[in-house]
Amino acid sequence: MDILSIIIVLAILLFSAILHEVAHGFVAERLGDPTARLAGRLTLNPKAHIDPLMSILLPLILMISGSPIILGAAKPVPIDPFNLRDGRKDLGLVSLAGPLTNIVLAILASFLIKIIPFLGFIPFELSSFIYFILAQMVHLNLLLGIFNLIPIPPLDGSKIISLLLPHKLANSYLSLGSLGFFIILLLLLSPGDFSLGNLINSLLMFSKQLLGLYS
Repeated sequence: MDILSIIIVLAILLFSAILHEVAHGFVAERLGDPTARLAGRLTLNPKAHIDPLMSILLPLILMISGSPIILGAAKPVPIDPFNLRDGRKDLGLVSLAGPLTNIVLAILASFLIKIIPFLGFIPFELSSFIYFILAQMVHLNLLLGIFNLIPIPPLDGSKIISLLLPHKLANSYLSLGSLGFFIILLLLLSPGDFSLGNLINSLLMFSKQLLGLYS
């Protein structure tokens, strides 16, 4: 991947991760928790969201190493569940807002990809450049959406799944958050056809087929 492509991918990934976090904070505020706004996190200014390790270094390493999965994240938006009007239910809605935002962005980008061939006034070189940007938007946003819906704490999917569990069991389940990323890393690095990486790639391909991007 050339330098320009790396910069574009990093920019799209950062932009998508920021919208993911802002969506969490926006929905939380609508449901009674102003913590994100008071912390200055309901903004699209990258300075408020960039985590040097997760937003830049991790995706850069993954791209340079030729990893088939490129992930990154912005700093998590602070949420105080005790401010939410309907505790666990509202926390599930707040958690769903981030991945859903990424999925909506992927759908919009896929729609724009489909209309590019009908815009005959755009020069071929420019349309190819636009296609690359939109294709990366689809790919990276689907990847962020799918990854964050994995039901392993502290990912968003765990908070959604916890709604189906009895209160005490849900608390015990969510308390695994401190170990969650180690578990995810082990699953991603595990060999075999049923590794987490292969599962994510299969879901990614299936999602693109649903969007009509692959025959």
